[in-house]
Amino acid sequence: MAQRLIQTQEQKLAQQQKLTQQQMLAVRLMEMPVTELEQNVAAELDDNPALESGGQDGEAEPEYDGDEAADDDFDAAKEREERASALDDALAGIGMDDEMPETVAPASARGAAEGEYGDIDYGDSPSFYDTLREQMMDVSLTPKRREIMEYLIGSLDNDGLLRKDAGTLSDELAIYHNINADEDDIEDVLRQLQTFDPPGIGARDLRECLLLQIWRKPASPMRKMMEDVVGKCFDEFMNKRWDKIKAQLGYDEATAAKVHAELLRLNPKPGSALGEAEGRSLQQITPDFIVDTADDGTVTFAINNGRVPELHVSPSFASMLDTYRTAKGKMSRTEKEALLYAKEKVERAQGFIDAVRQRQHTMYVTMKAITDIQRDYFQSGDEADLKPMILKDVAERTGLDISTVSRVSNMKYAQTRWGTFRLRHFFSDSLKTEGGGEMSTRKVKAALKDIIDNEDKARPLSDDAIKDMMTAQGYPVARRTIAKYREQMGIPVARLRKK
Repeated sequence: MAQRLIQTQEQKLAQQQKLTQQQMLAVRLMEMPVTELEQNVAAELDDNPALESGGQDGEAEPEYDGDEAADDDFDAAKEREERASALDDALAGIGMDDEMPETVAPASARGAAEGEYGDIDYGDSPSFYDTLREQMMDVSLTPKRREIMEYLIGSLDNDGLLRKDAGTLSDELAIYHNINADEDDIEDVLRQLQTFDPPGIGARDLRECLLLQIWRKPASPMRKMMEDVVGKCFDEFMNKRWDKIKAQLGYDEATAAKVHAELLRLNPKPGSALGEAEGRSLQQITPDFIVDTADDGTVTFAINNGRVPELHVSPSFASMLDTYRTAKGKMSRTEKEALLYAKEKVERAQGFIDAVRQRQHTMYVTMKAITDIQRDYFQSGDEADLKPMILKDVAERTGLDISTVSRVSNMKYAQTRWGTFRLRHFFSDSLKTEGGGEMSTRKVKAALKDIIDNEDKARPLSDDAIKDMMTAQGYPVARRTIAKYREQMGIPVARLRKK
């Protein structure tokens, strides 16, 4: 039987959701970090003559003398003249056939293209390893001690701490570098490394790291009290048992509060101030938020606008629109085309300004919700204080859509007293406890790591034993949860941890 193709028409009702051009622009700007936003704004200023820039957002106006003010007025007037000239040229070309004119670069431009910029050196920023090596140039070292110093710097972890003992380092130097250095030689060079900046670099554990920073402070009663807390009551300090610290050292409530505040100003990860410890250059990160924690615990933040200027619609374009709209009588074809051209550019400029403002508002309310929820973490810097927080929690506080919160949180960084982190760092899943409550998985992992770090390496703990210890510390989790978190953290099973 022959088959035939038949075309039919049918009518149906379907609901579709489409983003307008303005919504797509707002979404695109929302995802941009501040450095990319700067480039985008600069490109839009070059492309749209109806968009003009003013002062810098978030920056105080500097004071100028009369000559500088006159120079600024001249520059502003010159910019307005150039834009007005560009507007006249654009309007003059309306209605004419588009042609690609042959252009000849001016001599100055040709000279630049032919190598005037050849002397400019574009290099990577110095790495952690290079920065410490530069400080080596300022101290007197024998060739042998210099090699030992370089090996110690290369052995630092990302926190700037030296996790290997002197015996292990001595063996590695002998095996891999044919350097005969006993433990006393290594300890002597290490003490010299610990005088480098930032304070705390080269410490072998957190206690020594804090003490090295305290010893750099000028002699004072406060320094002595800080040294007593870290030196004599370190376990109580780490577990926040200030009642025991006060009883043991005889501090009153006010004195303990002052010492506590000063200790919180110390940096437990001095290596984070320099970057990584492996000698590779890091990409420079420009934070989108600056979070500040005052001594009284008040947490504030500011949005980093970088070099994004204040934007406004060009007065010449706006006045031209008003002139054409109020003009009486019939407009010529050229005038209509000029009106449409100016209207398109003004609407595009206003839409871009609105999108930038919407980005600022969305970023503000999102970061405000994050700082409110994670206030304890911003005050202490302890990851165990991170509360369970997911995108939905921030969305409910701000009234934003979850997808909007996700866009704001991606590729954005916040600079805090404890380091610079991606916004995603402050989000943490929750774990249901037996009592029906919630607990941050980050807090559980921190407690798990602490137990494993302090176990007897000759007799490492099994997952069942860790489960019992976690339950005793107030973390009632199942053994399979211990195993899952241990694998996520890259910690092997007990038999592989045995030394």
